[in-house]
Amino acid sequence: MRSSTYAVLLATLGCSCAWGDDWPQWLGPQRDSVWREKGIVQQLPAGGLTPKWRAPIAGGYAGPAVAGGKVYVTDYQRESGDPTNGPSRRAELTGKERVHCLNADSGAVEWTYAYPCSYRVSYPAGPRATPTVAGGKVYVLGAMGNLSCLDAQTGKPVWSVDLQAAYKTEAPIWGFAGHPLVDGQKLICLVGGQNSVAVAFDKDTGKVLWTALSAGEPGYAPPTIIEDGGQRQLILWHAEAVNGLDPETGKVYWSVPLAAKYGMSIATPRQLGEHLFVSGIGNAALLLKLHGDSPQADVVWGGDSRRGVYCANSTPFLEGDTIFGVCHEGELRGIDLLTGKRLWETYAATTGKRVAYGTAFLVKHEERFFLLNDAGDLIIARLDREGYHEQCRAHLLDPTNEAFGRPVVWSHPAFANRCVYARNDKEIICVSLHTGDTPN
Repeated sequence: MRSSTYAVLLATLGCSCAWGDDWPQWLGPQRDSVWREKGIVQQLPAGGLTPKWRAPIAGGYAGPAVAGGKVYVTDYQRESGDPTNGPSRRAELTGKERVHCLNADSGAVEWTYAYPCSYRVSYPAGPRATPTVAGGKVYVLGAMGNLSCLDAQTGKPVWSVDLQAAYKTEAPIWGFAGHPLVDGQKLICLVGGQNSVAVAFDKDTGKVLWTALSAGEPGYAPPTIIEDGGQRQLILWHAEAVNGLDPETGKVYWSVPLAAKYGMSIATPRQLGEHLFVSGIGNAALLLKLHGDSPQADVVWGGDSRRGVYCANSTPFLEGDTIFGVCHEGELRGIDLLTGKRLWETYAATTGKRVAYGTAFLVKHEERFFLLNDAGDLIIARLDREGYHEQCRAHLLDPTNEAFGRPVVWSHPAFANRCVYARNDKEIICVSLHTGDTPN
């Protein structure tokens, strides 16, 4: 049921709460990090942001999904083990992974689904992948590869797969992180193992429809669907190469080598017209030109020390003839699309100075961007070829995790119902950004 249908139903029933657009998966309704709701504030209030509600949760990096008046968020309830972060240390913990369904208007818990899960990953706060909500079901991928399909209304399990056991693979050192993708009848997941880096399941039954690709490491980048010349392609960037596949069969159309440092293929590949941009740390970047009349791709330029943008935790944004993205030392850059030439860079959006993995998540709204940085500040800014133009900022959420000796919040927010939904390792909050609710 579409959100507009819910709104009509609520009005008919005389309910005072009203829902707007949903954010049912990674990067929003169209998986493109664009927020399309109207009636959003132009300035954040000088007195700061006051949550409509807040609800306690445990640790996790997974951002929330919002659909049909409900918020879906995952966490890890640790029972034993040392959770200290270390880039090369697999922490061994016992506990439970949980999926919470909250009322989007009040934050009240409607149901929780939990299962025992022993962790053996680095940065072990909790799950990484944003839930995907579609067709009355919610699909959840845990840090150790527990893939679950749940009834979205009740939390009742429909089907599940232990990806490590089923595909004889080990969890990547930083956990399973590729946000599941619903495409027609398929649920497409990043897995790993021999001929199973990508796996398509029947979204209603869990039956395997096809498997594809082999690589030494699967990486962390989510499966992505693009369309070029009227033909749909599945883009899968594993730790060794960017690949274009037939989403119906898993047949590999093309493959271009691209290895990010430490196997960190993370950022979502982004399409703009005939171009596809892929970005990772270690000067790993490619601008590809798609053929249009056939599913092929040619390299326009590759990254080097003088050009490009090299994203780690966040996903770049392509607009016009410019790419905007946050590099792994916290510098937000604007670069020329066709040449990779650096136009400008700034640390103002992240930490104010160079630090390891300084992060800000970029979401476009009309002619400006909303950015949530790892200090927990929400920023409204314009980005163009001339630079970064900050309009205002307000503290949204306290950083409760730790990375390289500083506190961080590394979780992508959701923008829905004219609100922002954000979480750390202690709570999830909802803050209205509706012009009627928030004084400028």
